[in-house]
Amino acid sequence: MQQRKTAEFGIAEARRILGEVFAPWVQDLNLSVEAFEFEPSGGADWQPGAVLRLPFSDRICRHGGVISGQALMAFADTAMVIANLAANRGYRPMTTVDQTTHFMRAAAGSDVLADARIVRLGRTMSFGRVTLTGAADNKPVAMVSSAFAML
Repeated sequence: MQQRKTAEFGIAEARRILGEVFAPWVQDLNLSVEAFEFEPSGGADWQPGAVLRLPFSDRICRHGGVISGQALMAFADTAMVIANLAANRGYRPMTTVDQTTHFMRAAAGSDVLADARIVRLGRTMSFGRVTLTGAADNKPVAMVSSAFAML
């Protein structure tokens, strides 16, 4: 898929990319883009990024109704691609170089939100962080740091 920069760039474009570029099994997670920030919105600490939602489903849970770590890691990785879309103001093919996940507590019985932010965007690499929180209680589930190579 070619990089596409349009005047209509925004959350609709992020939702389109989410539905078109990811593998079918990632699309089966039924992720949604809740927020998409590509324009600076006050403060020196602003970073481009996105907030995505992973809906709770028994299909992504391990025994005991806890969302599996594999699903959460795939969710964080996908959220970072959408955050990169915001930072680049358009889609660029990329690949994950590194992802470190620190699980803080189990996620069970609730949707999970991913707040993905680009910390540094270079010409060939980007570095970001994702905070995963329970949608019902807003408590942290995991912290993720990642690096992507732009292809």
